[in-house]
Amino acid sequence: MPEQKTETFERDEYISKKSLTMNDIWAIVLAAGLSTRMGTQKLLLPFNGKSIVEKVVENILNSGIDKVMVVLGANHDEIAELLKSWPVKTVRNGNFREGMHSSVISGVKALPANARAVLIFLGDQPFIPENAVQKVVEGWKNSGKGIVIPLFSGKRGHPPLYDLKYRFELSNLDPEVGLRSVAQKFPDDIFEVETFCPEIVRDIDTPDDYTHELNNTN
Repeated sequence: MPEQKTETFERDEYISKKSLTMNDIWAIVLAAGLSTRMGTQKLLLPFNGKSIVEKVVENILNSGIDKVMVVLGANHDEIAELLKSWPVKTVRNGNFREGMHSSVISGVKALPANARAVLIFLGDQPFIPENAVQKVVEGWKNSGKGIVIPLFSGKRGHPPLYDLKYRFELSNLDPEVGLRSVAQKFPDDIFEVETFCPEIVRDIDTPDDYTHELNNTN
């Protein structure tokens, strides 16, 4: 593990969150996977008039987050071409076969130095409600905590938010534990917010999942 460096913003002197806006927050979309269980690249599948990955991006933008980074790996060229018409930045994760943690690392390392927080979205959740995202952001601004995790009926879901005072930790994730390693290291800095949104704990992995979610939108 690399030696921990002093962060750009000292933890005890971090800018007052209540003065920040949505412009200070980035969304990272993890969209690098092989879609093995689906049998085809699921992010390119149609969903409610667009592809799955486009719906994810659209929902993020509609929630008020306008700085979006999509981390790509498998089917990079096809997905990047699809996203050309969207106001997003794409980053290529050459290590995507190592697992989801590698995409988080790629995304965080590509964030600008002035980013204050990051929301981590899954590329196969094209149905996250805008109000769920907004509740997470408000939880970060008002709770005084650096890690905000959305809940549905007590179950943790996506997107979690990480204050970028944890940039070092997010850039050096334990591959065996992933994002949970940050929460485990700083358990007293976690705020959980009930969203009342079942969508935050669902994703699309298999053909049955896809059919089920398509039926839910009709």
